[in-house]
Amino acid sequence: MALGERINFFRRKNNMTMNYLGRLLGFAPKSADVRIAQYEKDQKTPKDDLINQLAEIFKISPRALKVPDIDTNDGLMHTLFALEDIYGIYADEIDGELCLRLNKQVTQPGSPLWDSIQAWADEKDKLKSGAISLDEYDSWRYNYPRDDHSQIHAHVMPQELSDAILEGLQNGELTVQEKPVKRKTRKNFQRKGFPDQQSGE
Repeated sequence: MALGERINFFRRKNNMTMNYLGRLLGFAPKSADVRIAQYEKDQKTPKDDLINQLAEIFKISPRALKVPDIDTNDGLMHTLFALEDIYGIYADEIDGELCLRLNKQVTQPGSPLWDSIQAWADEKDKLKSGAISLDEYDSWRYNYPRDDHSQIHAHVMPQELSDAILEGLQNGELTVQEKPVKRKTRKNFQRKGFPDQQSGE
């Protein structure tokens, strides 16, 4: 879906007129609706700072606005084919229903993509069971990964770097240096507000 269509989608979802949205963005009231119409019809492309402003107004992630252009059936199919090549996502039929599946040989359980899609399935189950509302489900989707609490997002050291460090420690090329202990001197005591023992204060 093109960027203009996403802006239109979220504007309507929030029951906003083009003029109202334009004024929220700081455009003059007389030209506010014209400016928004230009963005929605893709006559003009908003810069990143404006996209961020729109996302704040809609209470969504900027990523929810900048999705790939998949307007045509052919474009969507080739996007799906690329996902099969890269991530092992493929079409299948289960109990008479068409579905997309993950090939475990390509995207393994426990990998970031696997966990993300599992989190999506869990949220969908919550919606079906009534544990969360449609608004809560939409908020989770449109703010992903901000509202995803299913996994801890952490920076992990690459395996190659970890192996190199271990090898360096084992063969003596690397050593662990302890943090030096700062000696307590009279100057340090005075800097921290301690009384000067020699002066008797």
